Amino acid sequence: MPRLPDRRAVVMGGFAGLAAAPALAATQRFDAVLSAGPDRRATRHFPTLAAALEAAPADSGKAFRILVPKGTWREQVTVTRPNVHLVGEGQGASVIVFNEYAAGRNRPGGPSEIATVTVLAPGFQAHRLTIANDFDYPGNMPAEVDYDRTGASGAQATALKLGKGSDKAYFEDVALTGWQDTLFTDAGRSLFRRCYVSGCVDFIYGMGVAVFDRCEIRSRTRPGKDFHGFIAAPDTNRKQPYGLVFLDCRLTRDGDMPDHTMALGRPWRHTMTFPDGRYGNPDAVGHTAFIRCWMDRHIVPEAWYPMHYNLKGGRRAMYQPEDARLFEYASRGPGAGKPSERRRQLTANQARKYTIPSLLSGWNPA
Repeated sequence: MPRLPDRRAVVMGGFAGLAAAPALAATQRFDAVLSAGPDRRATRHFPTLAAALEAAPADSGKAFRILVPKGTWREQVTVTRPNVHLVGEGQGASVIVFNEYAAGRNRPGGPSEIATVTVLAPGFQAHRLTIANDFDYPGNMPAEVDYDRTGASGAQATALKLGKGSDKAYFEDVALTGWQDTLFTDAGRSLFRRCYVSGCVDFIYGMGVAVFDRCEIRSRTRPGKDFHGFIAAPDTNRKQPYGLVFLDCRLTRDGDMPDHTMALGRPWRHTMTFPDGRYGNPDAVGHTAFIRCWMDRHIVPEAWYPMHYNLKGGRRAMYQPEDARLFEYASRGPGAGKPSERRRQLTANQARKYTIPSLLSGWNPA
């Protein structure tokens, strides 16, 4: 059985080897700082991130900048005010972490969300920090079922959720670490620039438009298993041209992950409530594209796998990759593989449309 990571490796997701960011300029001023006492770098100080978020203006068009100093801030928070910017002192130095998970969400007194940070307002930004969910996934892996080698539900533990109300969310030099369902892009537009995202099962998922620009996408080993999961699980509406798009990214793996044991993704058809019952959303036709990405040999040759979903009346069906919008262009590295009916390739003309302004409907933060 592969070696279990220690607690710090769970939080940090194996990204400690990335270069440290330069120190913040001493002259920078913030609207708030997380501190037990006064700090000359900000006008106000707060003992918790939740308290600092509560102090943000409810309707301001200006950025409300919160300094998250070096250290581990164990909190579960929801951002409801617009234009909140979290700034850390380094990706590996400033860590916001919690351990909520799907099977524990309905316990008495428990929160309704499983994400460490949930964003429900526009203009959110995060820089130079980590948002993590350190739920003990290796110790609580669900048993395999006949329709899913990664098990039934229960072990989802999200680090970041971009929910209803989120739009124009920007992340730079941020690490998002977890195992299953690390990053939930459920709404709006988001851009991740030079970030690090780690996980194993469906760890980047949702119906929002999310662009990953020069990021490292790290696949984590499920201890004792011979298959380790799926990177992307798009739930894109059929009327929406783009979903999860990876531009010039690096797809890496844990050192003990064998070759050909991780899929690029699978299409998700989220179960929803309709007037005639609960079943998989028929308007979900997932879109994911990997453009000019380097891939290690952990990627399976066929690249994409099907995913189960519920039909009307409770029956289960499999959503095939060929029925969704899953593409590559100019993949490089030992995991690039050969084009096929399942591993579909964009043409050069099609790939030219995949620019950040086009993908994000004209929004392109500096």
